[in-house]
Amino acid sequence: MMEREHTMALEVREMDFYYGSFRAVKNVNLDIEPRKITAIIGPSGCGKSTVIRCFNRMNDLIPGTRLTGEVLFHGQNIYATDVDPVQIRRLIGMVFQKPNPFPKSIYENVAWGARINGFTGNMDDLVEESLSQAALWDEVKDSLSKSALALSGGQQQRLCIARALAVKPEIILMDEPCSALDPIATLKIEDLMRELSVHYTIIIVTHNMQQAARASDYTAFFTMDTTDRAGLLVEYGETNQIFTNPKDQRTEDYITGRFG
Repeated sequence: MMEREHTMALEVREMDFYYGSFRAVKNVNLDIEPRKITAIIGPSGCGKSTVIRCFNRMNDLIPGTRLTGEVLFHGQNIYATDVDPVQIRRLIGMVFQKPNPFPKSIYENVAWGARINGFTGNMDDLVEESLSQAALWDEVKDSLSKSALALSGGQQQRLCIARALAVKPEIILMDEPCSALDPIATLKIEDLMRELSVHYTIIIVTHNMQQAARASDYTAFFTMDTTDRAGLLVEYGETNQIFTNPKDQRTEDYITGRFG
């Protein structure tokens, strides 16, 4: 039998995730479209950040956690015993809620990941390319040796995106990347995501409904199951459909502000 071609960026199958004995997320089935922006929305405590961290095995770093089901990347379950989680995190990068540049120069922040991954090309070119992709080059090209901590919050977040891009990922996960930023910096990040989605698959967790509606192609709405407090995927579809014609009453109640 021929193996079915895997056209999705990620395929999530029957995924449950546990912190110790507590099941935080249950029965997630999701196909993530390549080179599109998928937003994950839902009320606090419904497991949005947990879900996105399952996609590159970041939760492995928390003792006592476990996952059942599958997360398929190029048709391979990333939780299989022979898969190297460090390699997965290189191919599926992460940008966090709070900008977290290293206390190093702007240049070294971008070069660091590539260097530890054994990059042997022209580092100056890679740094320029990554900063350009992150729409930051023109602002910092004359101050690459300055500390990254001297940048504004929005610039720091774009630097963290440049740092993620420098290791040549296929997927970029963003966990509330604008929650610490002002509206102008937020719009810059949204514009940047749109530009990057030509070449990268982007998955963003956001509590900002307007941001999900503006910036994403697909939206997944999670809520908390009232019986066992586990996060639950209620509805997933094209963003326009989710926001204008949701199929589930719980989705409609959340996006119209009646709940959540």
